[in-house]
Amino acid sequence: MGIFDNPFVVFAVSLIVQWAAAYVGDILRKRVRPFKQGERDDFDILRNAALTLLGLIIGFSFAMAVSRYDQRKNAEEVEANAIGTAYLRADLLPANDASRLRDFLRKYISARISFYEAGNERQAASINADVQRLQADLWNAVTNAAVTQPTPIVALATSAINEVLNSQGFTQAAWWNRIPGAAWALMGLIAISCNLLLGYGEHRTNVFLLILPIIISISFFLIADIDSPRGGVIRVTPHNLVAQQQTMNP
Repeated sequence: MGIFDNPFVVFAVSLIVQWAAAYVGDILRKRVRPFKQGERDDFDILRNAALTLLGLIIGFSFAMAVSRYDQRKNAEEVEANAIGTAYLRADLLPANDASRLRDFLRKYISARISFYEAGNERQAASINADVQRLQADLWNAVTNAAVTQPTPIVALATSAINEVLNSQGFTQAAWWNRIPGAAWALMGLIAISCNLLLGYGEHRTNVFLLILPIIISISFFLIADIDSPRGGVIRVTPHNLVAQQQTMNP
């Protein structure tokens, strides 16, 4: 997502661009084409309609960001439950296989916690490589027991590991589910247009030209913050995984 991964950059860029648009609108009114008689009322209707549309777009985008944040939180909870279930069902395997599987699960949950706490995509990519290796170890550990003793009881442990692997895939999908770039572009164009209209219609003092850009930029900052899994202040903390890890200490 680039720029949208850093809410502070989103705030700074949107504030500068919107203020510039408002300033350009003010110059157009003063030097290029001032209002003619009877145009002020029609212009006010157009400006208010544009501001209303911008408010709706920001509201919808905020709802999209919150739903994606909730999806990431739910995925973390499901993943912790799946690992906990697999750890308990390790008792269904022979003693040696059970001990080996529990060791892999302890390493795996530590890697998953590190994934949530990673500060950038480079760290996350390195952690994902470790996760994939541990997933292979988990699957080999449980399938060896399943081949040796293909019983319904051992199949329960196998299905638990399968849920662990699936839950990680759902989590990754939730982290990739972001607000589309086209939605950001639409929101930005409407915001620029509104500030251009604001500057063109302003006839008091230029101080008012900075108020709307600040308000909209704060809204953009909040949306980008909630939508960004790693770059924002508001992030999904792996409380459930940490709590589960504490119960898995040997």
